[in-house]
This record gives sequence, structure tokens and C-alpha cells, in this order.
Amino acid sequence: MTPPDRTRTGLVEFALAVGGFGIGAGEFAAMGLLPDIARGVDVETTTAGHLISAYALGVVVGAPLITAVFARVERRVMLLALMGAFALGNVLSALAPGYASLMGLRFLSGLPHGAYFGVASLVAADLAGPAHRARAVGRVMLGLTAATLVGAPLTTAIGQTLGWRAAFVVFGAIGALAALLVFLFVPDDGTDPDASPLRELTAFARPQVWLTLGIGAIGSGGMFATFSYVTPTLTEVAGVPERIVPFALCAFGAGMIAGNLAGARLADRALMPTIGLGLLWNAAMLGLFYFGSTTPATAVANLFLIGTAFAIVPAVQTRLMDVAGDAQTLAAALNHSAFNVANALGAYVGGLAVAAGLGWRATGPVGLGFALGGFGVFCASVWLDRRVRRRAAPALPAAGPEGAAHGEARADAN
Repeated sequence: MTPPDRTRTGLVEFALAVGGFGIGAGEFAAMGLLPDIARGVDVETTTAGHLISAYALGVVVGAPLITAVFARVERRVMLLALMGAFALGNVLSALAPGYASLMGLRFLSGLPHGAYFGVASLVAADLAGPAHRARAVGRVMLGLTAATLVGAPLTTAIGQTLGWRAAFVVFGAIGALAALLVFLFVPDDGTDPDASPLRELTAFARPQVWLTLGIGAIGSGGMFATFSYVTPTLTEVAGVPERIVPFALCAFGAGMIAGNLAGARLADRALMPTIGLGLLWNAAMLGLFYFGSTTPATAVANLFLIGTAFAIVPAVQTRLMDVAGDAQTLAAALNHSAFNVANALGAYVGGLAVAAGLGWRATGPVGLGFALGGFGVFCASVWLDRRVRRRAAPALPAAGPEGAAHGEARADAN
């Protein structure tokens, strides 16, 4: 790229990352504000937790629905519409008169989430070129990871000081800012005349798409199994004072940023090894949590290491681009549906382990199991790849001087 091209690409990636920052802040800060929201709409905190599930359900439903139905819409226009819908959903959430209406609005606010990240990843990857796709995706995801370190704690503090409704207004304002930046910096790439809902839906007919989504949905579940119950683990097992917990959680956000940057760079060099080794690293760090969560220092250090598991996210996103064929937008968006499935599965199974009397530390071994399950799906994907390539390879010529020479030439070419 020439310097002007790098500048333009940087502005595009910044605009897209701001949108990711707003989405991430809204998703994670809502978890921290659950007690305040529960008091505001007069329900129990456990009941208010269903608002998180409603948002996640919106992500899972919205990603395939929006990208398929609006397949012919130009990407820039879609990004503007998705950020506008996110901003509107959060502002209306701030005005919700009661629990039922807030539940519906959280579902609607989640609809743009997966589609936004899918389209944003494709725009960034196209601008960056084949050799830098994963790093471009990682820079877009940097907004999401930065939200866990800075955005969520800051907006949580705003919500606790000015009321939870003020926090939702802030999320809406960030969404509006992102829409403005997209309007200013993201180029008009035209429309694909061959795009159609049916073409996007062909993603569901590709086994490698399902396997790659399985890697994310299962392999990332362990991170959520542990993180969903990290506060009681820190306070009751590690002995971290409750007032220090928000600062301790920053270690997790810092780990996500480090993992995102490192994983994206490694994925551009060796995509599949990055995914496989990332899952094994994740398994080791989650297993270590059982032993490392007993003191404040080791628990916080372990949280940072668990956060680095985010390294596989840009790699899996890029893998989906490779295996989706012509259904690029739908497949890219489905990655975030899978991530929210991981959220729901991890939290549920981790909760079962705690409820069974195994203790808060049991979420570590549960996470280890999820990561190894994801690695199993990864191995199935590699096996299928090799099987398809063997079938597609032309038969070797018969033995003989000419055949042997041709075989040697083929070996050199491979």
C-alpha cells in the first residue's frame, strides 16, 4: 500500500472499531449493571439476568437473518443501518417503562451485533489484501476487546453514578458516533449483482462452515464458563476484596487485547496452526485456573492468561472467509452467533458444576473440557480438509521412467 492507502485503511478500521467498542461496552457493561437494572424495573437480579440472554438471543437470530435478507444491500449502507439500529435500540432501552418492554428492546438491540462484525470484518479484510486479512480483522476486533478493558468499566461507573438508563444513552451515543465515522470514512464498494439471500444461505450446506462455527461455539465456551463466575471466585476463593474486583477484571480485558493482536498476526502466517495451538493454550490456562485461583496474585495473572484465548477469534473469522465460498457475509456474521452460543453454553455448564457442589474453582476444569472439545472439532475440520484434497488430487501416472519423472515434478510442485 502507498502511504495514502494506509492512511485511508487506518481510518476505515478505526471507524469500524469504534462500532465494535460501542457494542462491546453495551454487552459487558449491562452485566455489571444487572443489580441496578433489577432495582430500576423492580425484579430480582436473577430475573434481570434474562435480559443478558435476550440480547444474546438477538445476536444469534440477527446474524443469519439480517445478512441473508439484505444480501443485495451495499456493505457501507448496511453498516450505517446496523449502527443506527444499535444506537436506537439502546436509547429506547433507556426509556423502557418496565421489565417486559426492556426485555424486548434488549433482544432488538442484539440483532445488529453479529451482522455488524461480519460485514465490518469483510470490509477490513478486502481493504487490507490477502496477506494481511487476519490482522485487519484483529484491528476491527480491537474495539470489542478494548471495551472489556476500558469501555465496560467506564460505562458501568456512569450507570452506577447517574443511573443505569444513562449508561444506555451512552451506548446509543457511541453507536451514533460510529455511524458518523462509517459515513465519513468507509468507501462505497458498490453492490454485487449476483448477491442474493439464496446464495448466502449456501453457507449452511458447507460442512467446513459448520465445523468452523463448532470450533468457536465449543472452544470458546470455556472462557465464558470461567468468566461468568469470576467475581465470586475472586472474592470467596482468592480472597480479593470486593472493591478491587473491577480492577482485577481489567487483567482479563488486557489479556483479550494481547491475544487478539498476537492471534491476528500469527493467523496471517499460519492460519490453522494458530487455531489449533490457540485451543490447546486455552485448555492449559483454564485447567491452571483450578490451582491458580487460590491467591489474589495468581488469580489475576491467570485471568490475564485466560483472556489471551481471544487469539482464536480473528483466526476463526478468517477461516470462515476461506470456507464460505460465495456466502461470505453470512458466514462471517455467524462467527458472532457462535460466540454467543459459547457464552450461553459456558455459563450454563459452569453453573451446573457449581450447583453440584464442586465449588467455584470447578469452572476451570469445565473450561478445560470445552477447549478440548473445540480442539476435537478442529481436528475433524483438518481431517475433512485432507480427505477432500486427496479426492480432488488427480491420480498419479503409472510407474515407469516417464511416470516417475512426472511424479517427482508433482511432488516438487506441491
